[in-house]
Amino acid sequence: MSYENKVMQLKQMLGKKKTDVKEKPVFQKPDKPVYIAKWQEAGLAVVENDFGVLFKRQVEYPLQYKHGHYELGLFYKALEKWQSTGAEHPYLIDIDEEVLFFDTETTGLKGVGTNIFLLGLLEPTDKSFILNQYVLADPSNEAALLFESKFWQHSKTVVSYNGKSFDWPQLETRWTLNQQFLPKLRVQKQIDLLHSSKRIWKNNLERMKLTQVEEEKLGFKRKGDIPGFLAPIIYADAVKSGDATNLMKVLYHNEWDLLSLVTLYIHSTNLLLENDLKEAATTYTNIGKWYGDLKQQQQSKQILVNVTNEFDDEEAGLAYYFLAFQHKRNRRYEEARHSFEKALKVLKSREKLKVLEQLAILHEHHFKEFKQALFYAEEGLRITSSSTLFKKDQQVKKLEEWKKRYTRIEKKLGK
Repeated sequence: MSYENKVMQLKQMLGKKKTDVKEKPVFQKPDKPVYIAKWQEAGLAVVENDFGVLFKRQVEYPLQYKHGHYELGLFYKALEKWQSTGAEHPYLIDIDEEVLFFDTETTGLKGVGTNIFLLGLLEPTDKSFILNQYVLADPSNEAALLFESKFWQHSKTVVSYNGKSFDWPQLETRWTLNQQFLPKLRVQKQIDLLHSSKRIWKNNLERMKLTQVEEEKLGFKRKGDIPGFLAPIIYADAVKSGDATNLMKVLYHNEWDLLSLVTLYIHSTNLLLENDLKEAATTYTNIGKWYGDLKQQQQSKQILVNVTNEFDDEEAGLAYYFLAFQHKRNRRYEEARHSFEKALKVLKSREKLKVLEQLAILHEHHFKEFKQALFYAEEGLRITSSSTLFKKDQQVKKLEEWKKRYTRIEKKLGK
């Protein structure tokens, strides 16, 4: 047999060899913890599934249940308000969407060794709100906890407070570590109320902790609450000692978090959609700017004009500032000048320099009032040269820009 035929025969033999197929590993169900009875006595029910055991607490709230200023059922009124406006907004939830208010408690802030030990899920139904809290029996039963969340079964609109940045990525991490056994995690629509609270109450609330928002905006003050940083320590102690008495306080903390998410959504919706100005000028100015950033200029303009009409110039300075840019984009230069001039009397630091720049531009290019343009350029040059707002290289660059503008205007004046 020739060499070529031998090679061909060898290739055929190798081609017929079956490749090894990796079998899916068999899940070994972990042992049940010895403290099951004690945790049941504390008020937790035992749940068992294909991946082990976990604990559960369920509470049902009627729609008339009041948490702070608001009854929970007003959540549906908030949804109706969004439908009636037809506005496109990150807050928008359709009436027929399945919604889940979501919060977790974890054994740490980051890292592969950080477990979720409490999953809190509050679900609105036609007649009530149902709270389900799932508690990790111990780290060996993690797959059981994740499976019971049903996030592999349905895609819903998940409403949280910093959940988009922390809670949900943490859940994804834990799911990935158990992916060889669990069904695939479904993608969920996310609405993060921390992000929107920062937009609404910037320069109004000093801190954006949910407890501060509750007290200052939602009319709810916690009694007997534990600090959040103690939650991992309390859970670790409950696992070690078998006593879940203090662990129940962590569940109440999580319960209040979830109820406040509902009322925060209601309150924020009212601020975004109603014209009744009950909060500070900065709140509505922030809302007007938010609509502007979303390219909803008409809604933005209406809110900012309301602020300038209802509040004094000192409070409405930023509203005039954002309104001026809208006027300029719409080539309403006289109105833009008026708003910039109003803002100039109030604003400080970077915004003031931007106003001076815009007034210099308007007077130089649109009104051809070079003497006034030179005045604003000189003022901008003076403030920039003595400013501590910029790094050295930034300040040099800004000064060069102002000097160039000043020199150009001088030439137009014939100096």
